[in-house]
Amino acid sequence: MSLRFPVTIFLSAFLLFQVQPLMGRYILPWFGGTPAVWGVCLLFFQCVLLAGYAYAHLLGSLKDVRKQALVHIGLLAASLLLLPIAPNAAWKPDSSSMPAARILLLLLVSVGGPYFILSSTTPLLQRWYSLTGTGKAGWRLYALSNFGSFLALFSYPFLMEPYARLRTQSWIWSGLYVAFAAVCAYTAWQARETPLAEPRPEESVAPEPRPSPLTVVFWLALAATASTLLIATTNLITQDIVGAPFLWILPLSIYLLSFILTFESDRWYRRMLFAILAGVFAPVAAAATGAGALLPIWGEASIYLAALFAACMVCHGELRLARPGPRYLTAFYLTVSAGGVLGGMFVALIAPQVFREFTEYPLGLTAACVLGLVGWMRSGAYAQWTRGNFGVRIPLMAMIFGALGAASLAALPGSVKGVQTVVRNFFGILWVVERHDVAGDFRQLTHGRIKHGSQYKGQLHTQPTSYFGPRGGAGLVMNALTMPNRNVAIIGLGAGTMAAWGRPGDTFRFYEINPAVEVLANTWFTYLKDSHAKIKIALGDARIQMERELQSGSHADFDLIVVDAFSSDSIPMHLLTSECADIYKQRLKPGGMLLMHISNRTLNLEPVVRGIAGHLGWRAAQFLSSGYPAGGEDSSRWILITPRPEFLREAGIENLVSGWSPAEPLLWTDDFASLWHILMW
Repeated sequence: MSLRFPVTIFLSAFLLFQVQPLMGRYILPWFGGTPAVWGVCLLFFQCVLLAGYAYAHLLGSLKDVRKQALVHIGLLAASLLLLPIAPNAAWKPDSSSMPAARILLLLLVSVGGPYFILSSTTPLLQRWYSLTGTGKAGWRLYALSNFGSFLALFSYPFLMEPYARLRTQSWIWSGLYVAFAAVCAYTAWQARETPLAEPRPEESVAPEPRPSPLTVVFWLALAATASTLLIATTNLITQDIVGAPFLWILPLSIYLLSFILTFESDRWYRRMLFAILAGVFAPVAAAATGAGALLPIWGEASIYLAALFAACMVCHGELRLARPGPRYLTAFYLTVSAGGVLGGMFVALIAPQVFREFTEYPLGLTAACVLGLVGWMRSGAYAQWTRGNFGVRIPLMAMIFGALGAASLAALPGSVKGVQTVVRNFFGILWVVERHDVAGDFRQLTHGRIKHGSQYKGQLHTQPTSYFGPRGGAGLVMNALTMPNRNVAIIGLGAGTMAAWGRPGDTFRFYEINPAVEVLANTWFTYLKDSHAKIKIALGDARIQMERELQSGSHADFDLIVVDAFSSDSIPMHLLTSECADIYKQRLKPGGMLLMHISNRTLNLEPVVRGIAGHLGWRAAQFLSSGYPAGGEDSSRWILITPRPEFLREAGIENLVSGWSPAEPLLWTDDFASLWHILMW
């Protein structure tokens, strides 16, 4: 095999998957840091991949290889005009409406052209290789392509992201793309002069049969199921930790690893083994989605990833076993890519509109087991079953059990008791539940594992609760701010609990990215209506809204900025960077302060907030509260950053300040934010 084929395919695959976390990292802060941003990014890349495969299929269908080569060289040259890749800041959203459509258009304009060319490379070059006289489809080139993608994914968080700014990353990628274009053009130029292999006598007598419609549907379903599970698993993991390339890459790497193993050779996909694994993990993982906080996050994530690997091995293993010969190679790729798009559309666009919970996840697990059964039956397993072959009966029974178990859990209502309403949209799933404790009945707003506020009924309805009670940092600081007509900004609305601290003459401005939260806060809770302060709500990402308010002339207008923006346990990293801290500073009056809520189960954000304090040159003070169940208060962790060190002494709360952990301060920037240093293993 000529080196030009594997080198070109490897480089194209590397760039194909190196650009995905790069672009996701670029635009994540523009859309609130929500995990759904990555899901829509994956959908875009799958759609362009489908377009690239369709182009490769159509171009490869031309009988004149010289014409194929010249067309492709022309498109390679044209794609160079779209470099360097970098999204334009003008695409930052003005509001929270239609974020998915805006992300798709942004990516199309920013990287669509080069990504389209990269997407077409593997099937097109594999097609050319099959026509050079070997008569082979070059399936190992496909495995090499996935290996290049695998290396790209792992190199990004460990080699690229920690050491290069985003702008530098885009230039490095663009430079590598120029090198790829040159190598690919050379390969195409050489291919144009290669005479097509003459059909062998036996091929002219018995040509390769065209895949049946049922076979094509089988390919499509397998690819769609694997894609569904990839994006659904990513959503489940990132909503409880943080939306960042490191955690995006884990599920995507497992997805690609299954492709590599199954298409490298027949020895890796053992039907019996993976049938049993899929049958066991499917109901277990489906049950884990309803277990909530009963499971530790890393234990829950491990279950999801194990189930993803088993299910993807089944889907991709059956794809390899059902693959066609060289003649229908590009049609196979095109169908597989179309299945990926269907799965991505189902999770990113359809499921949030149809399901109130993450029902697409157990449905995907069910489909994987069912399709595994279909694959076995296509290979004649039914006859072996009837003859009592336990080597067949055991794995088939396992997949039947897995399919029925996952399907049953998908059909069951959520495990949350006392549910009053459930709202799901692009930003996640919100629950309003009614509960009872020692102080009485109350309503609670939750998102994933995290409370977004609670409110008692009856006489205690004006009492601030959860993380915002009088014993926590929020209550201590609000009571200490004694000036009249306070102007306070709160990033994160929740149930509106912070409004309970409003006094006559105060103005509280809430920044909330999820429009459903505003509806729920006004419908099911009364904090906003009962507040003595004047309440304003700005919908959209807080940082973008504050930037635009600065541009319109709003400066030094807040006495206090409270940062309490959580998406489940996932934190929007762009609200904790030095650049964002500078925005906060410009919005604060002289002597104004910054109060940050950093309660978190998986991340120790204390070093990051101390880094912000060091960047601003202000004093930081930490307030830890163990909670007060009799008053509905939860344990909390708040850090106050103030330019006036004397404030704590004058307010009489200096003796309530807690000490720091041994960790050194860590300054995040828009170009660098490392999770490794703050993970609570």
